[in-house]
Amino acid sequence: MTRPLPAARIVSGEPVTRVDGELKVTGKAAYAADNQLPGLVYAALVCSTVGRGRVERVSSDAALRRPGVLRVLSDFAGVKLPFDPRAVAFFGQPVAVVVAATLEAALHAATLVDVHYSTRPSLTDVDAPQAVPQPGRNTRDYARGDADGAMRDAAVVTDLQFSIARNNHNAMELPATVAKWDGDRLTVWDKVQSISSAQRAYAEAMGVPADHVRVISPFVGGAFGSAGQTWPHQLLAAFVARRTQRPAKLVLSRAQMYSGIGYRPTSRQRMAIGADRSGQLGAMIHEGRTETARYGTYEDGLVGNPRFLYRVPNVRSTYRVVPLDVNLPTYMRGPGAVTGMFALECGMDDLAHRLGRDPVELRLRNEPTLDQTSGTPFSTRRFADCLRHGAASFGWNRRNPVPGAARDGDQLVGLGVAGAAYHTSRGECSALARILADGSVEVQSATSDMGPGTYTSMTQVAADALGVPLGRVRFALGDSRYPPAPPHSGSRTMASVGSAVSTAANMLRDRLIRTSVTDPGSPLSGLRPQDVAVAEGRMYATNAPERGESYRDLLRRRGWRDLDSRQTWTPDDADKRYSMYAYGAVFAEVAVDALLATVRIRRIYACYDAGRVINPRLAHSQAIGGMVGGIGMALLEGTQLDHRDGRIVNANMSDYLVPVNADVPALDAAFLAAEDTIADPIGVKGLGELVIVGVPAAIANAVFNATGKRVTDLPITVEKLL
Repeated sequence: MTRPLPAARIVSGEPVTRVDGELKVTGKAAYAADNQLPGLVYAALVCSTVGRGRVERVSSDAALRRPGVLRVLSDFAGVKLPFDPRAVAFFGQPVAVVVAATLEAALHAATLVDVHYSTRPSLTDVDAPQAVPQPGRNTRDYARGDADGAMRDAAVVTDLQFSIARNNHNAMELPATVAKWDGDRLTVWDKVQSISSAQRAYAEAMGVPADHVRVISPFVGGAFGSAGQTWPHQLLAAFVARRTQRPAKLVLSRAQMYSGIGYRPTSRQRMAIGADRSGQLGAMIHEGRTETARYGTYEDGLVGNPRFLYRVPNVRSTYRVVPLDVNLPTYMRGPGAVTGMFALECGMDDLAHRLGRDPVELRLRNEPTLDQTSGTPFSTRRFADCLRHGAASFGWNRRNPVPGAARDGDQLVGLGVAGAAYHTSRGECSALARILADGSVEVQSATSDMGPGTYTSMTQVAADALGVPLGRVRFALGDSRYPPAPPHSGSRTMASVGSAVSTAANMLRDRLIRTSVTDPGSPLSGLRPQDVAVAEGRMYATNAPERGESYRDLLRRRGWRDLDSRQTWTPDDADKRYSMYAYGAVFAEVAVDALLATVRIRRIYACYDAGRVINPRLAHSQAIGGMVGGIGMALLEGTQLDHRDGRIVNANMSDYLVPVNADVPALDAAFLAAEDTIADPIGVKGLGELVIVGVPAAIANAVFNATGKRVTDLPITVEKLL
């Protein structure tokens, strides 16, 4: 009688607790600024107090007289910065660095450095008459059909202008770098989202080969795009370490973050949509522009999603950047997509109101059969399922379509919906899987983890591929000595790194099985590899489970300390043959005080089509985090500039408002059971960016349903509802 096969526990798809959670909650996780090296010196930036001009003279005598102050560096020769350090390109630009034996001495001395400037008028207002929009280098204008003609012929038209304030990054961990030189070799402990890109950036800036730079970044305390590129302060930390021949630490203050790293740029949009009386869309015109720096260009790509999400035969969209005397914008969670979808989804809601149709039904009525921008089929698309499942779970049928009609005491109650989409990104990635003599497994890849749970999800993938218990796998990341990985951004990590880890682990498993079946000393000798399975680290014959041996037994018998497999996964050309996106539908309920016009979120619920979900607990956490970010964008966040010189007047956590506990109500999310094996072998789509995309629009649409006022200017503040 054949014994039943041992059950192999599959941990992918289980809500596994974070494997690095204990390190973080006990304070044992070492972030960049936690690294203390012998002989360490502290660097503090002196930043420009004018918006445009030239540095004529730096007086450092008062600073140098302070105890503990070692150097004041204002000649940045030897480091390549993105701007001319003598020409001031924006308010807050680094113009000198104080180096001291203690942090306190460095910070105090930085206030004593006197910088003399010759100034020129600066331009920081995207709406100023002299602010000239220019075509972007990467985002091309687009047209299909005759949008302007179809718009004139449309029975019902919505044509709205949208404005979104600049949003600044405010991750919990301050940007920090510790740099150390050993001869011409540089080691940096840094806050980065792209190990390989940072390695190349340091090498180029410091004039050394890339393999002479080691970047170490095992933990990142939130980044959301802000650590996606290497900023001037990071390069200056390496510069200080080289000039002083001592390890150097440089940490930005919270105020310096606002000019020291990028931000979601201020945007202006026009969204016009035309339809017939039945709700069939016939035309769309989308025009967008965002601020950028004069010394470098960042394009936010906000026009992508509106071009394809709904079936519209006639579309015209244009995108422009507006060069200003500001620091360079950068990626911020849901870059471009959340901005463009705010205009699209508020426009769809306005059109539904004008048509007298349900906003969910209008979206379902205009579901496309293929991607009209490329003519390609969708790899998978369950946007309609997200709308239907989300509406049923949220209780959308209780929505009163008459704006301002639903009340709860002195509160006006409104419900809103918005769609979400984000493209599925993949990139070439390498990983190393190694099994040790004791049967434990090490897996390495030079990726990052800024919070989504990369340590945990990759451990799950490796454990399943090798057939070993989760607790026997250790995943290592955040070191340029590991196999290279793409940037930890754009929701590409799970698809890219996960596929590489799966490939390396599967190849190692196959190698172990092949070794066992060809080893005369093995109980599995003579079997075909396909007739051998693995569970709990033990290889066994599928038709005779009692016949087998563990990985540990095999390695010990062969006298091997370990066995490894390094593999590179390269995505195919599926993104040229298919339209690959993740989708979602976001539902929001708000209460607006009838007298005070204050807006409070009551609840948000979203349903997502994100392919295979490796860890539901982590996915749900990502969704909640995206919703919180979306609440901030919709109701609170906005960077305020004094346009006389570009000074950011609310560069602090008191005046730049972000959601706190009182702003975060009942939030929940669900994920459709799905997978996209066209995109990658593990069937994932990506989630981290998607979960913020529809949130601001859903909130704004709920505010309209509650009040009858269509606010198209974010954040939605009291004065816009009075």
